[in-house]
Amino acid sequence: MEAILPIPAFSDNYIWLIPGTEPGNVAIVDPGDADPVFAALEARGLRPVAVLCTHHHWDHVGGLPELRERYNIPVYGPRNEPIQGVDRPVAEGETVAPPELGLRFQVLEVPGHTRGHVAYFGHGLLFCGDTLFSAGCGRLFEGTAGQMHASLSRLAALPGDTRLYCAHEYTLGNLRFARAVEPDNATIREHLDRCRALGREHRPTLPSTLALERRINPFLRVGEPAVRQAASAWAGRTLETEAEIFATVRRWKDGFRG
Repeated sequence: MEAILPIPAFSDNYIWLIPGTEPGNVAIVDPGDADPVFAALEARGLRPVAVLCTHHHWDHVGGLPELRERYNIPVYGPRNEPIQGVDRPVAEGETVAPPELGLRFQVLEVPGHTRGHVAYFGHGLLFCGDTLFSAGCGRLFEGTAGQMHASLSRLAALPGDTRLYCAHEYTLGNLRFARAVEPDNATIREHLDRCRALGREHRPTLPSTLALERRINPFLRVGEPAVRQAASAWAGRTLETEAEIFATVRRWKDGFRG
């Protein structure tokens, strides 16, 4: 498969282009803004054949009206969220397989950031919107900590070589928080140095892999003694369950300014 193409949008979003099996055909993931998509397609001579949306926030779907006006292509999105322009609503257990793309993705319901958030998994690729970030996870705008913990645990159980394509360039800030939670974690320190070097070259820190995330992401490591100890110290009491530790680490991150 050809490389997945990132299209920077706004201050820190990525809109992803997934190349199909036929050269030139692509699917568009989370088009918050149509203009950079138009520019990328035209510059590379690409043909859009489908749109995949993970959730309803404007910076992921704001470009849909203009895209639909220009292209007559199917738009997939979560069945349980009101997204104007989605004509192929999808839910847990369903498959997205646009014929012109030649690829097949499993729909995973991963609530937490929003109530109906979905991810798309297939061919060793995971497009997870704002649920899982490199070294972080989305804020709890609509769902509960329990829902998000369950969703992240599910994603973390996918094969380790799965490549993670999230929708924001938040990696450096997330790694600084991860280092505060686990200051003795050498993998976090080393990856922070690598990502700083990428940033100096104005290159994306993504994709990550789930194997790496299981070593650096505090939200996937709530079962580790070091994370339990750090979260308990921050909370000022002993935390017993992974769900309780996750909720505490999420609150800690919400106010983190390091």
